[in-house]
Amino acid sequence: MKISSKAILAETLLNLFERQGAEIVEIDVLQPADPFLDIVGEDLRRRIFMTEDESGASLCLRPEFTIPVCIKYLNDSNRTAKLYGYCGEVFRQHRHTAPAFYQAGIEDLGDSDEARSDARSLNSAVSTLRAIDHHSSLDIVLGDQAVFEAVLAALGLPAGWQQKLLRCFGEGEQMYELIERLAKPRPTAPLKDPIKGYIINNDFQSLVAAIDLEMRQAAISPAAGRTPDEIARRLVEKQRLSNIHLEQQQIATLMEFLKIEGALDDADRALGYFAQANNINIDAVLQQFGRRKTEMMRVGLDLKDIVYQAAFGRKLNYYTGLIYEIRHKGALIAGGGRYNRLMTMLDAEIPIPAVGFSIWVDRLSQLAKDKESVGEKL
Repeated sequence: MKISSKAILAETLLNLFERQGAEIVEIDVLQPADPFLDIVGEDLRRRIFMTEDESGASLCLRPEFTIPVCIKYLNDSNRTAKLYGYCGEVFRQHRHTAPAFYQAGIEDLGDSDEARSDARSLNSAVSTLRAIDHHSSLDIVLGDQAVFEAVLAALGLPAGWQQKLLRCFGEGEQMYELIERLAKPRPTAPLKDPIKGYIINNDFQSLVAAIDLEMRQAAISPAAGRTPDEIARRLVEKQRLSNIHLEQQQIATLMEFLKIEGALDDADRALGYFAQANNINIDAVLQQFGRRKTEMMRVGLDLKDIVYQAAFGRKLNYYTGLIYEIRHKGALIAGGGRYNRLMTMLDAEIPIPAVGFSIWVDRLSQLAKDKESVGEKL
């Protein structure tokens, strides 16, 4: 199928999503900014286009689809399992890319059978790309946030260090720097009195009051950044973590896990061997891993064509399980994963299963144009 026009490609993608049972949804271009900033973090503020409404509430041009699609689902009075498909422009400030580009995808929400919906999500992304161009080779890389979390817990890492490593999962160099700090803690900057004394004596109330006084004396408004309470909690946590280090065997075990890589059809066996050899219990996540493999085979995915990397993750902090990316000749074409945590971050009263993927339509369109250009030259 030769498709180079972005508009035609967008229409084709939406038709493919409908054939897969997705309800096509329209998401407003102008969105409340707070959900994006609260979930992705304040660092996002410099990368999105902000404005205000008449009341002064912060708005932004739509930076992505997943969060507003999930909000739409939560606002629906009938929260049955649903597939939502979408395609449209998203807007982000970036030095190396255009400020507006197209994304399309499917959010698979509310299905309690996570193995089945994980397999459906990856198969949907792969089959959609192959329907557009079945001749292009696709490189599929898969990771699992839940397996990484289970290994960290089994190794006995303190909760604070687990959270630090999870935030860096998939970040490569940054994650390995944290592991090095766990092996060889660096001395922290000395704290001045009376701050130091309050931390040593666990006098949190006095610590907050002292920080508040320093901020007022320096004319720093809490509205401009973190509150005294938040700063105090970070100081206490930083001091506590600075006194913790892992034994060399624990570090070696973590590094051994992160090096696991190979075809998905053999991945659970490699993970099982790792767990047994290091006497750690990750049976629950391995069972789910195996069920997902079975479902992937059932929908026709060839597990030998999918690479599992234990160290593979994606930057967003709401993923909870399956994570994957699909590339063509090194260019990222699609990516997605399971993000059950996002629903509770959006104030869902109970956990709601969620998985989905996005396709970078501009890159897919360019791929089609490049292939047509090569065909014309031949």
